[in-house]
Amino acid sequence: MKVEDQQLEAFLSDSGLVEKKDLQEAKKEGAKTGKRLSDLLVADGFISKEELIKMEAYILGIPFVNLVKEKIASEVLKIIPEPIAKSHNIVAFRKSGQELEVAMLDPEDLATIDFIRKKANLKILPRLTTPESMKQVLLQYSKTLKAEFGDIIKKEAQDIKTTAEGEKAPGVAELEKVAEDLPIIKIVDTLLRHAILERASDIHIEPEEKEVVVRYRIDGVLRDAMVLPKTASSGIVARIKVLSSLKLDEHRLPQDGRFKVETTEYKYSVRVSILPVFDGEKIVMRLLSETTNALSLEALGLRGEALEHIEHALKRPVGMLLVTGPTGSGKTTTLYSAMEILNTPDVNISTVEDPVEYRMQRINQTQVSPKIGLTFASGLRSLLRQDPDIIMVGEIRDQETASLAINAALTGHLVLSTLHTNSAAGALPRLIEMGAEPFLIASTLNVIVAQRLVRKLAEEKEAYKLSEKELKNLASYCNLAELIKLLKKEKIIKEGDTLSSITFYKPKASKEAKDGYKSRIGIYEVLSVSESIKALIVQKATADQIQKQAEEEGMVTMVQDGFLKAAQGVTSIEEILRVISE
Repeated sequence: MKVEDQQLEAFLSDSGLVEKKDLQEAKKEGAKTGKRLSDLLVADGFISKEELIKMEAYILGIPFVNLVKEKIASEVLKIIPEPIAKSHNIVAFRKSGQELEVAMLDPEDLATIDFIRKKANLKILPRLTTPESMKQVLLQYSKTLKAEFGDIIKKEAQDIKTTAEGEKAPGVAELEKVAEDLPIIKIVDTLLRHAILERASDIHIEPEEKEVVVRYRIDGVLRDAMVLPKTASSGIVARIKVLSSLKLDEHRLPQDGRFKVETTEYKYSVRVSILPVFDGEKIVMRLLSETTNALSLEALGLRGEALEHIEHALKRPVGMLLVTGPTGSGKTTTLYSAMEILNTPDVNISTVEDPVEYRMQRINQTQVSPKIGLTFASGLRSLLRQDPDIIMVGEIRDQETASLAINAALTGHLVLSTLHTNSAAGALPRLIEMGAEPFLIASTLNVIVAQRLVRKLAEEKEAYKLSEKELKNLASYCNLAELIKLLKKEKIIKEGDTLSSITFYKPKASKEAKDGYKSRIGIYEVLSVSESIKALIVQKATADQIQKQAEEEGMVTMVQDGFLKAAQGVTSIEEILRVISE
């Protein structure tokens, strides 16, 4: 069953949904390129994907269903196993007696329908749906698993063998045995899989007097995930130490390690930190997806003149680009996006990082290891003998690294790095404090980017207008007159409009987003090092003086960028204030 181009053309021609001249143009293009008429009509915007699928369903005589907001019963969803559903884009959504309605994208996939019919021993009623519908229903498999996880952990934790009070603490052999216990393996695997499905960046396993609290960091905010019995603590610690190749019998000193988690669905590198605390050993695991591609700078949230300044700096063959912000503000992700732009066959890009968070093809990435003397400084010194064109230093932490990075920029290299400061202007006095010469900083530094990450509002959100009280509160964070000028420049408001006339949005809890937020985006300030800024650097000006000059030259501050994104409905004012007040 397939809708041929002639059938689609005849239907569209009779229905008048697409003008005949547009239809003929698409048909001619299809004859030249060999592309299907349906694909060309969607690509050129003559019809939407949903309209096309509805038409194909009508022509084929197959009912169309939209399941975007449909909540499917767990027992019905699981009739088709998750791997089959995902690989063949087919889901069960309704069962009535011996009849099972299934939604699919490919009506020609008769082999899968036959397989499901034999496995479920039911009459299969196929329905056509959209890719967006399919995506939303497939997500419900994850929710079904999530509901099961709590019960699995409770059940398995009861079977764990514990050391009675007064007994001798287990040795290495006993701990190795505990780590291989099936209940412990299941619990650790479940915690990891649950975290990945929840899009968590970190897992915190925290022992307390009578229980173990597990928390996930999702979109930058820690949330309670589950509570485990205290009996599970030593086994979980032993299992994670075995996976990370750490010392099982070391309970007094901190340990760091890493391991990989790989299935047909995902591939993650897990960075492990174990720290002794009063009630045992606390574990923090950072989850780093190895299949994530670097995002474009636009997708990260950069825009307008700020984006132009960065792109201009990346086109220069020499100099430095610094990204600043606190831990967890997305600095490394920004540098990886920049390297993705620079990563062409005619340049040699080398990095020294701690840790290597994402693997990038054709880029030579070196992992810092202070235990064996491989520091940022020694790694950078070695990189300079590797004939690099572009160097990325994970972080400038000390005078030696700062000096080497600046000298590398002076001697014909483009250097990318990060620094821990709260603002773009604050990076300059910080470098001088580290012992870098002001005239060398002025001659090498091209651009400084300061950033934070804010949570994005989910699709369902609550519109409102600012009250007088809220406007007064905002005035303490930024110059409202300057903000209005910026909003007019960006054509978000018209001449004569005020802040009280803009529609802002608040988070609204939903099934998809419990707190009304989903995913994150950056807010930025990008300081381009102009001639006047260079003069201030040489004079050892304060961060405030440099900030003032940069703003006079048109720099959009981080707060202003945040309010712009709030005015566009991307995030909320509350979220901006939460992040900039930290």
